[in-house]
Amino acid sequence: MTARFPYALACALSLALSLVLAGHASASPRTDTDAVAKAIEDNFYDVTRGKSIANDLRASAAKGDFDTYNDNRELAAALTDRLKPLDTHFNVQWSPPTAKDDKKEGDRRPQRGPPPTQGTQHGIRRVEILPGNIGYIDLRQFADFEFGKPDQPARQAIEAALQLIAGTDAVIVDLRANGGGSPAMVGYLTSAFTPKGADIYNTFHRRQGTDSEAPTDWFASPRLQVPLYVLESARTGSAAEAFAYTVKNAKRATIVGEASAGAANPGGEVDAGNGFRVFVSNGTPISPITGKNWEGDGVIPDVQVASSQALETARGLALEKIVAERPANETTEARWALDGLRAEAQPRQSGNPADYVGGFGSMTIAEDNGRLVIKRGRRPAVVLLPLGGDVFTVAADPTLRLTFARDGKRAVDALEVEGLDGRSSRLRRNAKPAGR
Repeated sequence: MTARFPYALACALSLALSLVLAGHASASPRTDTDAVAKAIEDNFYDVTRGKSIANDLRASAAKGDFDTYNDNRELAAALTDRLKPLDTHFNVQWSPPTAKDDKKEGDRRPQRGPPPTQGTQHGIRRVEILPGNIGYIDLRQFADFEFGKPDQPARQAIEAALQLIAGTDAVIVDLRANGGGSPAMVGYLTSAFTPKGADIYNTFHRRQGTDSEAPTDWFASPRLQVPLYVLESARTGSAAEAFAYTVKNAKRATIVGEASAGAANPGGEVDAGNGFRVFVSNGTPISPITGKNWEGDGVIPDVQVASSQALETARGLALEKIVAERPANETTEARWALDGLRAEAQPRQSGNPADYVGGFGSMTIAEDNGRLVIKRGRRPAVVLLPLGGDVFTVAADPTLRLTFARDGKRAVDALEVEGLDGRSSRLRRNAKPAGR
């Protein structure tokens, strides 16, 4: 016998669903649109333009452009689509208002600063030394901190990252997945690569006056000569663009990747009431170098490549610069790393792979899906990348080079392994087992 769904429970679920849908429903799209328009009119950095944007939005509502949006979430999305071409930062969101929100009836002032970064290592995703002694920082957000307080976690985190790469021959800052954050971090990180007091920082123009992105505390040991590369994509926005724009126009960095988002104007969320919040730009930056900013256009890269190829491209540029500008006896590591990088991108033709397969002392050379790999005991197999002729490098470690030596009959009879430190070893080819 099939169990019947209890009638009372079905009614309760139906009522709950109705309440949920009612919570999402817009009681009056025109009233809510007017509230969003007022938030813009009261807070947009340009008074005249803010009023014009608000009036145009009200006019659209009066014509019924938003009347069909009975769900508050859909109305928020429609308002965002209407506003974003006017300022890239415009964004309308809706969530069910709480009792506390109802009582205060909306705070019409922009809330200060970017979202908190707790649990995200203050925006620092990864810091490492890449082959060829290149420092790399994968920065996902410009975390906020206050100047005059050197023990603040976000400041200490970026200082630790910079200290880790302090001895590198080039630096790459990866902003491809960075949507922005705090102007304080922009100024401080910029000061780690530029002269103290340099007139390169954006000035924010607001209704209340102006303020500068220049730090009030300067990074103690700026690296003024180290080659600097900044990676960006269409996801790079706001404060991340400010950093790229400043170091680019100061002729201090090479920008690699795709044009950034074009969201120049900072601001914050304004509570428009009834669960609606709108991000309103309350300032606009002006560079002392260009006399303008990057709103709409984005920061245009010096080297334009697909963002997925930006890191490899920047690594190549950095290594080429090191090799070209330093004495030959100081560039072996960079040259080997550059050879390895090029071999990964476009392996050079070597001899017949079958010539190399076999045992050499405790090492075994095998073929795996058309690639040569080296195995040693229980260690994981690693791929060999051909550098031309009988010379290979290790994909995971370009500080090693392997050369297969040949006898008078051109048969491979030994393997020579050379390290970046000058050490080398030679392993005879093992005799084939009898019967093979």
